[in-house]
Amino acid sequence: MDALNDFVTTAGGTLWSWAVLPVLLLLGLYFTFRSGVVQFRLIPEMFRTLTDRTPTDAEGRPQSVSAFQAFTISAASRVGVGNIAGVGTAIAIGGPGAVFWMWTMAFIGGASSFIESTLGQAFKVRDSEGFRGGPAYYMQHGLKARWMGIVFACVLILCFPLSFNSLQANTISATISGSFGGTVTWVPWVVGGVLAVLTSLVIFGGVRRIASVSQAVVPLMALIYLILGLVIVGIHIDRLPDVFLSIYTQAWGTQEVVGGTIGAIIMVGAQRGMFSNEAGLGSAPNAGASAAVTHPVKQGLVQTLGVYFDTFLVCSITAFIVLVATPDLASAERGIVLTQNALVSSLGSWSNVLLSVIIFLLAFSSILGNYYYGESNIEFINAKPVVLTVFRIVVVMVVFLGSIASADLIWNTADGIMGIMALINLVAIGLLSGVAFKLLRDYLDQRRAGLDPVFTRARMPEVTGIQCWEDELSVTGPVPVAERSSRR
Repeated sequence: MDALNDFVTTAGGTLWSWAVLPVLLLLGLYFTFRSGVVQFRLIPEMFRTLTDRTPTDAEGRPQSVSAFQAFTISAASRVGVGNIAGVGTAIAIGGPGAVFWMWTMAFIGGASSFIESTLGQAFKVRDSEGFRGGPAYYMQHGLKARWMGIVFACVLILCFPLSFNSLQANTISATISGSFGGTVTWVPWVVGGVLAVLTSLVIFGGVRRIASVSQAVVPLMALIYLILGLVIVGIHIDRLPDVFLSIYTQAWGTQEVVGGTIGAIIMVGAQRGMFSNEAGLGSAPNAGASAAVTHPVKQGLVQTLGVYFDTFLVCSITAFIVLVATPDLASAERGIVLTQNALVSSLGSWSNVLLSVIIFLLAFSSILGNYYYGESNIEFINAKPVVLTVFRIVVVMVVFLGSIASADLIWNTADGIMGIMALINLVAIGLLSGVAFKLLRDYLDQRRAGLDPVFTRARMPEVTGIQCWEDELSVTGPVPVAERSSRR
């Protein structure tokens, strides 16, 4: 097992060093400048579109999930292990400087997130529950490369509903075991069984049930965790200036903890950042495409806001919890244990129980979000109901097994698969980015005219492969045209 873990670690590190990180950085910078820094310039629009009206069908029912529900589905996947255990791992390996690179890559990645989620909306398709789409769909319909879409879909299925869900389940199990002192051997088995049952109850209900659970759980747990973090920062407020100083000064490899070089610090910051906020990874477009909105750019903006919510709020509060409470990182443990120790040292043992509850609910919601990404891609490969049923059973089994598996091997395997998935998606969005830039111009032109933007494929007849967006009535639902000019 150790030999396998070493091989996976080496191969994953090579892939990230020589392929993923350079492509991620260069494309992110290209998207940033070509779009006029859309990820910063349109922040007010991100908040406006988050609560946008959901178009209805002829019977007055929502065409699909709302913009906010799509946001919570993607946030369910984003906000979880990566924000708590992942940030702890990044700091333990790369020191405070890794946080700087997580912030930097989140800002640059915001442009990539905008492009991929806009494309996900543009090339979405209808299904029995509303809409579905994502990278596999824009590879087939936008690039006319179904083979590429199938390869991506297979990698995503290995990455999210299998590897990442194992990791989420493993972290829940480790956190609850830690609350018992780590000495009760039956706890992981019980946790795995409970998680498997809860997961099956939700995922067999379809995307609308997943959206309902995510909409209820994610904002509440994220808010409680943020309040908890602010209390700890308040207790150690005198250390906060030193924390900010260490984040910026140690980002350049002068006082790193274990990483050894600036390259290692950037690497771990980028890896843990992408695992957490998923910008450019190709996962969030699967959630974004499920939303019923009147213009593809709206979900591009909403999902970019999701990157900021994840990294600049939730990940940052974890970093501050760890750094203000653990000034000496020389012998710090990696992962969730580092965050747990920081909480207990600041608030007492009761906070470990509260963290267990937060981790359970956030990681469980991540399991649901990750599952939905897999479902969308399973249906891309084969839409037969029996295939989806088998897939759901496999996901439930993976959740159970992940609760009792080795954490190191799961982390390193997830990193490697995530790198492959990111590369495929980055190539696709690089080739299709011209479509996203045209959609952005169309959106801004309509906003300047005082309209709530509505897109139909007749507005861009030169772009082939668009499956929905037939006409204004089908896009907006039965909404009077006069109402468009009043919703600004």
